[in-house]
Amino acid sequence: MSQDYNNPAFKKLLQKLQEESWQLELLISGFAIFGLFTAFPHIKIAATAAQNDEKIYSWIVLTVVMVSCAILIFNLLLHVILRGLWIGALGLRYVSGDIDYEELNYSQKFTKYLKKKVGSFDKYIGRLEDYCSIIFAISFLLIFYVLAFTFSIISIVIIVRLTLDNDTISDSYGPWVGIPLLVFFVIGMLLTFIDFLTLGWLKKKKWLSRIYFPIYWVFSKITLAFLYRPLVYNFLDNKFGRRVSLALVPIYIIIVFASTFGYRASSYFSNDMDSNSIIADSRNYEDALTDETFIEDVAIESKVVTDSYVKVFMIMDGDFDDYIFDFNPTLKPEDDLRGLKSRMITNSTVSWSKRDSLRRAYMKTLNEVFTIEIDSTDYKSEFIIGESSNGQKGFETYVGIKDLPEGKHLLKVLRERIWRKDTQQVYYSRIPFWYYPN
Repeated sequence: MSQDYNNPAFKKLLQKLQEESWQLELLISGFAIFGLFTAFPHIKIAATAAQNDEKIYSWIVLTVVMVSCAILIFNLLLHVILRGLWIGALGLRYVSGDIDYEELNYSQKFTKYLKKKVGSFDKYIGRLEDYCSIIFAISFLLIFYVLAFTFSIISIVIIVRLTLDNDTISDSYGPWVGIPLLVFFVIGMLLTFIDFLTLGWLKKKKWLSRIYFPIYWVFSKITLAFLYRPLVYNFLDNKFGRRVSLALVPIYIIIVFASTFGYRASSYFSNDMDSNSIIADSRNYEDALTDETFIEDVAIESKVVTDSYVKVFMIMDGDFDDYIFDFNPTLKPEDDLRGLKSRMITNSTVSWSKRDSLRRAYMKTLNEVFTIEIDSTDYKSEFIIGESSNGQKGFETYVGIKDLPEGKHLLKVLRERIWRKDTQQVYYSRIPFWYYPN
């Protein structure tokens, strides 16, 4: 059918679909809003968990999905409200017809002004129809813009990782390839963004368009522009569409800015503070965690401990290997397996028996690097690999505290580090708790 787009029958079909599209718009908007509101909290929790566990690739993907959901929710809600207003206006027109300014019996000044500014009721209905159709179409176009921006950033990251931050490429060869590519992509992103903001100004200038065309061609492939380019140019050749598109930009900026506001009850304390001797952050207590909160560094089982021992759990993040390698360089592998890897591809050539001995050496070094102190007393740490109550991977140990007096205590996890060739201890985490044995 796509080959018969000039066929009168096909044009007639399009016209009929265009006139009845409002029913499909409402149907799609309703299902989409329901699905988005259902999925959004789960996506937000997953993004928070990925950020907390320093899974940067997962966090980027989930953040893009979350931003796309937020854009769709706002636009589709606005579309449903305006479409509802449009349906109400149609119903009112059936009852009372057009606006009868003479029936209002206003003065000549007001009658003349209202006829000019308000106009006919049919014009109002037509304008609402235009707003609804454009907002519905632009909702999905904006998702492609978000994806285009994401793919552009990912391209730059890939260039850096493959050429400038790749141990398999020589230092003399990598920069010669990576830096020119990086400069091209950064300049290309800026020019593409300028062209987007100016509604195609770079394409209008004869000499600039020749320079810009290769950049435009490359970025049209990276950003999958072939999927949405007809929509873009259809908006740009319509004055009303351009006005609505540009009007939405400051609205989004205002919404983002407004979302940063929050009530603060004190000049000295905020809602997001790390635990210490006078502050108890709920993220440091496993029994205080919710579905939307996660352990950031270290946690104990409860703020009030009644057993003769206390569980200490440390989250495993991407920096732990570096902490260990500083004190035991023999554990540093030739091929770093951290980061995003496929389960189908195994790069490790280490035998199972040797890997077990390396793991034991790793844990031995970890227990030398990290120590536990309660108040001013040192306790021997015997961390092993474990899992928190909400499924986070990390290291856990249990410390006997039956000799502690009742009342408030401060648990400190200390980490050794090498600073200017000297070894020093620094606070890794501090958690207050109360000990009242049963």
